Amino acid sequence: MKLLTLLEVGNLGGLVVMIILVMLFIGLAVSAVVAVIAKIIYEWNNDRKFSKKQFIQTMVISLLLCGLISGYICGGGF
Repeated sequence: MKLLTLLEVGNLGGLVVMIILVMLFIGLAVSAVVAVIAKIIYEWNNDRKFSKKQFIQTMVISLLLCGLISGYICGGGF
């Protein structure tokens, strides 16, 4: 018996898109939480300010790491 993927079953492209969008939004939420925690730690005892550019860079780096982890897990490496 041949195993079928989601796209071979037929007309499930919308389901695949929804799964990808859910993974993207969860990654964005996790990245935002990590960036806020990094901002709190950065500004804790000092008078340094966490700029908007640093916040965005922290979010992008965290989002890339989330993408690597989810790709490793969903790709069957785990």
